[in-house]
This record gives sequence, structure tokens and C-alpha cells, in this order.
Amino acid sequence: MSFPQASRLLFAGNMQKWRFMSTWQQIKHSQRVARVLIQKQIQTTRPCQWCQSVYLHESSALHAARKDNSKKKLVKRFKVNNKGVKLKVVTVFESMTVEELAQAMDRDCDHVFEVLLYTKGGDRYDQETSVIDDLDIIKDIIKRSGMKYQMGSKEKRLKANMNKDVIRQPPPDPAEMVSRHPVVTIMGHVDHGKTTLLDSLRNSKIVDQEFGGITQHIGAFTVKLSSGESITFLDTPGHAAFSSMRARGAKVTDIIILVVAADDGVMNQTKESIQHAKEADVPIIVAINKVDKPEADIERTKNMLLEQQLVLEDFQGEVQAIPISALKGTNLDLLQEAIVTQAEVMELKADPKGLVEGSVIEAMTDPGRGKLATVVIQRGTLKRGDLLLAGTTWAKVRGMFDDQGRPLQEAPPSTPAQIIGWKDLPSAGDEVLQVESMQVLKDALEWRIQQETLKKIDENQVVIDEKRSQHDVVYKQAVQQRRESGRKYGMSSQKQKEAVIGYEGPQLPLVLKADVDGSLEAILDTLDTFHSKKCRLDLIHYGVGNVTETDVQLAENFGGEIFCFNVKTPQAVAKLARSKSVPIKTHNVIYSLFDNLLDSLSTRLPHVEEEEVLGEAEVKSVFEVTARKKKIPVAGCRCIKGSLHRKQGFKVLRRDEVIYSGEIASLKHFKEEVDNVKTDMMCGISLEDPSLNFQAGDVIQCVQIKHVQQDIDWQPEF
Repeated sequence: MSFPQASRLLFAGNMQKWRFMSTWQQIKHSQRVARVLIQKQIQTTRPCQWCQSVYLHESSALHAARKDNSKKKLVKRFKVNNKGVKLKVVTVFESMTVEELAQAMDRDCDHVFEVLLYTKGGDRYDQETSVIDDLDIIKDIIKRSGMKYQMGSKEKRLKANMNKDVIRQPPPDPAEMVSRHPVVTIMGHVDHGKTTLLDSLRNSKIVDQEFGGITQHIGAFTVKLSSGESITFLDTPGHAAFSSMRARGAKVTDIIILVVAADDGVMNQTKESIQHAKEADVPIIVAINKVDKPEADIERTKNMLLEQQLVLEDFQGEVQAIPISALKGTNLDLLQEAIVTQAEVMELKADPKGLVEGSVIEAMTDPGRGKLATVVIQRGTLKRGDLLLAGTTWAKVRGMFDDQGRPLQEAPPSTPAQIIGWKDLPSAGDEVLQVESMQVLKDALEWRIQQETLKKIDENQVVIDEKRSQHDVVYKQAVQQRRESGRKYGMSSQKQKEAVIGYEGPQLPLVLKADVDGSLEAILDTLDTFHSKKCRLDLIHYGVGNVTETDVQLAENFGGEIFCFNVKTPQAVAKLARSKSVPIKTHNVIYSLFDNLLDSLSTRLPHVEEEEVLGEAEVKSVFEVTARKKKIPVAGCRCIKGSLHRKQGFKVLRRDEVIYSGEIASLKHFKEEVDNVKTDMMCGISLEDPSLNFQAGDVIQCVQIKHVQQDIDWQPEF
């Protein structure tokens, strides 16, 4: 209702009374009418508090709601935000790179590049590492992104980022430290009896569960001796492919037991284990195993150890050497005493009350429990619900288990624990640190991911700089050559489109799956040594865990194969692979995996032709016969070796030089056409090419062409 309409209604109801009012009453009444009209006008210009309408309501329900001061809600046409919009404040500084600006805005680099398209002078910055030297452009990007800016310094920002990481705690107070049992790593050459020794110490049959009789993982076990002492053992593989595992075991251990077979002596992996122990500064106890064998030579073994600068007690050194037989249990009590004595001398202690610190030994995906990592606790006591940070992944501990699969309520120092609850699988060898809160965890994780990204950018920049320098050298040489030859003018031609040249030779796309991170690491380290001029090895995907449908789809798209190590293939996935003709090759021993890989690489190579000489004949005389009014030369021959077959290929050699290669027209014995001629038989041979003239003394060979499979020109280096 408009203002004139409201005034007419008000005056219409009071017109009869107006005539009988006095002047003073008329003035008062006019003032009341004016106030009412002003109020009506205000109501028509302001939105209603119920429905935000600018019109007056005539509904009786609305007047009743106003009168009763009811909270009855009517339909709202729109909602007015009286608080305003809070813009995000971004700290900026001079000479920011595109990546640093994106991180400060909490956006990706693509967003910054998109805003630069609409910013004057923004086309100069086309790389993530490009430095935006104009502060006004930085401010314009912030404004166009709907944010505010505040000036800061790069040093403060970097310092704030560095403080977000989680590091090891300072050394604990000696008064709070308590004694702990030692962590002992068993190392040595392959098949020298390391796992058999561990079985004898813990009365188990681990060696029966190992494929091929060799250890292919790091195993962590706690053994309680008859004396009541507890020892944590780490069993490392002896195969050459698992060098990184042995190095990792040496870093987290207190004592190393070097197992050396008395019949073999010091071997390659024995030397490597000694080197790892020296680099980690870990004391060594030598266990000379297999002394029960007739060919065992203990003194020769000791002398070989002395050649490796390992001075035993027999040579006035400090290294203990105990002759044992792990299979028969000989002198195992002496070995246990040596370990306990060495641990007492070292006075091993740890803080059980501080934040947890440890190291990842192995990581795997368990079908029933999910992502699982074996961790040796080095400080603190791990409990369920603790927050752990390892590398660029984290875990909230949902459960802990010992080496037998039994649940643990807590894990004090020197205890190996299988931990579940990881967001992603950590890498073997990662440092495990406990954090106090989820916010600290997020900040540290964000900083680590950021540093890893910066590291990759630096590595990529090095490659880019190398390529750029190579291009500059080639360009300068081309310019210098043009200057020396002088400028030449000629017919201009349209520049042809550059062809994209891809690899068109034989190649093997490979999908690799392993049971634990350590085994996968060992296989990848060996694959890094691959070099072949015949075939290319294309590793399209690798990971830990069972084979999935995604792996099969990926292998099908690339025409590759799936190689598995100690993992299972679900029936549904195996059926899918058969339907798509994707081979899945499962292996339990690392030897067989690489043997099978060599076979697969060889099958990708094209076959080569090889000639097999079936027989030879010597030309004794040459004569001509007439056939269809044409004279055809015929060689009278004698078969001197093997046999001649008419349907095979033939070569004619004159003074060891091939002058003809192809088929023959006829092979006759006397006047009869025959299919083959044996040794010492006379025959006549005519060729498909009548222009060739035989000479006495020529040699005619009967050859068979065979297509032979090539062998790959690479052998794994382990």
C-alpha cells in the first residue's frame, strides 16, 4: 500500500468528526495523523522483519503475530548477512615464486597461473619456480582471489615452517633411564645357517617356512633365554640382492652376530656385513657355524676373518669367536653367555616414559589387518591410541602384535611390535616418532611433504639446467658454423612439423607386487642395474600387497606382465586376468623371479635365423643337358658329408665364398629324381638359376633355416 492510499484511508474515517472539532483539537489530530503517516511511510520503505517484503501486510495472521509477539516464522524471501564477509589474510613478501605464493594462499599453482592470465604483466611468469619480482602483481593476485594481504618476510616464513617438523627428543635424564635387553642382528652370507641358529635359540621352525631355504625378509623376534634374559633378534637375508636390508639391520642394532660357515669361510656377503658393522660402529660376535661337518676348518676361517681386519681374541683382539653347530645345538649356551656379557659391558639403558621413538623394520599389507609395519621401539612405551609419524605418513595405533601374532597391550624399549592403523605404508628404515596431538601431527606432515616437493623441484631444476646447457652448446655451435659459412639466401620452405619419435623396439611392461616394503626395495635395487640394447624394461607400476583388478587393467593396457613376490592373487582377480590374457607370475624365491624375468625379456626379442648344414657335396664334373630346347648346366657331385634334401635350401661355395644361395631345380641319382642323397652317393644337381656355371671343386651345401630364440644380454648383479 502506497503513502497516498494510506493517508486517504485515515482521513476518510475521521472526516465526519473533523467538522465538530475545535481548532486546538484539529491541530492535535493533524499531528497524530502526521505521525501515523510518517510511520506508514517508514514501514513501506523498510523490509519486513518476517518476510523481508517492502510492502505493508494486510494479513490478519501477521497482525495477530505482532500483537501476541509470537515467534511464528513466515516464509523469508532472502536472508541478510549483517556480520559481513571475513576475507582470508595472506602473508606475502617480495620476490615470491609462483609455488611459494600458491602455498601461502593454500591453492595450487594452476590457480595462480589462471589469475596471472588476467593480470597485467603476468604472462612473464610461466614456471612454478618463476620469481614474481613485482610486488604489485602479487597484491593483485591476492585481491583477485578474494583475499587480503599483509606484508611479511621470507625468513620468518621459512623459520615458522622449520619449527613445524617433529624431531627426536634431547637425551633423557640418566636418572630416569632403566636397563633394557639388547637388540641383536644376525648377519652373514647366504646359506651359512643364520635362520637355523635363530630356530635353535627360540625352539622354532622358521627355516621350514622359508621358500628355497633362504631368508628374504628382515624378521624381528624376542627370545627368552633359559637364564631369564630376553634378547630381540633381527634376522637379515644373506642374499646379495638384500644389501639395503642388512644395512638397515646394522643401524638399529646393539650387537651383531656374524655367522660364518666353517666349511666356506669368509664370502662376499660376509665382507659386506663386516663393512656395515664398522660403519654403524656396532660390536661383533663371530659365530663359526657348521663345525660338525667333516670339511670344516675353524683355523682357516679365523685367518680369513683376520684378513678382513677382524681381530679375534685368539689373536689378542677384542672380537669373541664361538664355534657352534646351529643344527645340533653345539655351544649355543656359550653364544648366549657371550651376548649377555657383551650387553652387560655396554650397559644398555633407555627412557620408558618419554615420547616413543623407533625405527621401521618392515612394512606390508595384511589381507586381514590392513597396513602393518614392524617397528623396533628405541625409546618410550608404545600404547594403543598413540599418534605416530614416520616419513610422510602417520598412524593412530589401533593394535599391536608380537612375532607370534599375539596382541600386545604396550611395547617398552627394545620390543619389536607389529603396528596397525597406518594411513599409508611407511618405508622400511623410516624413523618413527610419537606426537602429542593431531594438530602437531598435521603441521609436521605438511612441512615434510612440502620439503619433499621442494626437493623434487630442485632435482628437476638440475635436470632442466643440464638440458638447457646442452641445448645452448649445440645452439652456439650452429650459430658459429653459420657465421663461418656466411649468410646464404635461398628459397624459403615451410617448416615441417616435428615428429614425435617413440620407442618402437621390443619392450616388456612390468607390474611388480611384493609382500613387504623391504623385499620390494631389494627387487627394485636389482632392477636399477638393468641395461640392455636388445629389449627395454618398462616398470609401469609397483607396490606392496596382493594383486588387484587395477593391476590387471594396467597390465592389459600396456600389454605387460604381472610379477608377484610372496603375495597371493584372489580368485576373482585371477579369473579377470585369464579373461584378459594377462599373465600373472608368482614367485616365492628371488632367484626364480629373476630367472623368470630373463625368460620373459627373451621371449620379447625377435627370432634370429640360424643355418644348420645338413650335408655337403663336392662337384666332380660339369656337363649340360637339354630341356625344352634349353641347355641347363648340371653338376656331377659326390655327397661327402651328411645328406642332401631336395626341399631344403642350398649354397654353392667357391673358394669359401658363397656364389649362390637358394633352391635347386632337380636332384637326381643316375637318371631318377630323388628326394635325398646320402653320404658317398653320386648325384646330379641343377639350380633354379641356369646362368650360374659350375666348376670342378665347388662345394654345394644343403642347409636348413631355423628360427632361434634370442637371449637377453643382461644378468642381475647380485
